[in-house]
Amino acid sequence: MGEIVFVSREIDPAENRVAASVETVKKMKSLGFDVIVEAGAGLASRIADGEYEAAGARIGMAADAKSADVVLKVRRPADKEIKGYKAGAIVIAIMDPYGNDKALAAMAKAGLTTFAMELMPRITRAQSMDVLSSQANLAGYQAVIDAACEYDRAMPMMMTAAGTVPAAKVFVMGAGVAGLQAIATARRLGAAVSATDVRPAAKEQVASLGAKFIAVEDEEFKAAETAGGYAKEMSKEYQAKQAALVAEHIAKQDIVITTALIPGRPAPRLVTRDMLKSMKAGSIAVDLAVERGGNVEGVEAGKVAEVEGVKVIGYLNVPGRIAASASLLYAKNLVTFLETLVGKETRALAVNPDDELVKATMLTRDGAVVHPNFATAQMKGEA
Repeated sequence: MGEIVFVSREIDPAENRVAASVETVKKMKSLGFDVIVEAGAGLASRIADGEYEAAGARIGMAADAKSADVVLKVRRPADKEIKGYKAGAIVIAIMDPYGNDKALAAMAKAGLTTFAMELMPRITRAQSMDVLSSQANLAGYQAVIDAACEYDRAMPMMMTAAGTVPAAKVFVMGAGVAGLQAIATARRLGAAVSATDVRPAAKEQVASLGAKFIAVEDEEFKAAETAGGYAKEMSKEYQAKQAALVAEHIAKQDIVITTALIPGRPAPRLVTRDMLKSMKAGSIAVDLAVERGGNVEGVEAGKVAEVEGVKVIGYLNVPGRIAASASLLYAKNLVTFLETLVGKETRALAVNPDDELVKATMLTRDGAVVHPNFATAQMKGEA
């Protein structure tokens, strides 16, 4: 009998994604694993138990996690799930480690070897394992669909015998993976699109998608990108100049989509109440950073709020709103990473602590929180 991979059904009722697809079950079988999928795990992602079975998995219950060498999840396991895992098991998920010291300490105490997929380094080798990109891509798409759904006018320009319908003006703030997909989707729907970002490299990408780039392009702007490819925080002076330019631009927009997140930090405030007040009544703002406090003043997590006459969309877990697609991509990210933890010759699990992917993503091992960014979590979590 091979080592066992257990695929959990998510216990959070708001989470529709699943950590394995039919394709990845076949792949795990080919790597020598026995795969157990918890009954109903894929239903919200349109994957029936029978499809997993046909791919070679056994359908089991939550209690089967106890026998697993590897547990695959979408979200970090809750305390009651951790109690059902054996010591030494590998758990791979989106762990949301920042500010969750207690949860990290609990996983360490249970003797679990845990990996946070969202800490995957942005290097060529790990592109196919980058869950932030795969999920943000879909979030950017869904943000435009949600905006179009709440917007009470057509998105494209339409010239008809009865008159012309003007194109909706869409402004995307942040041209990372989510922002670029939002730009592309809004363009496909026929909107007039503009975008802004603090990274100079984004200007070219925005223009290549046919959108207009809006930014204060001074010396600080030209120097602003971290080595990891993320946006870095700008000086107060720059932020003030940029805010003035953006405020003037936002007043003319129908739809604003904000995507600005800095890992481990509260989301930067990009759109104030005054900016919303300057927009036409019935305009739309979509905030993709609501989980970290939001980019838009007045956003309410999990709902569409009316703020200064603007509908502010603050849905949580936007990739989970398009779960059938998001799960397929996430599952592929997971299995590609899992494959790196399997010895080529032995075809058995072999975690190499010196591997750069392991170093970047491993949170806990042998009873301790081992990731340097969270090493103090154990003391705080157990305090």
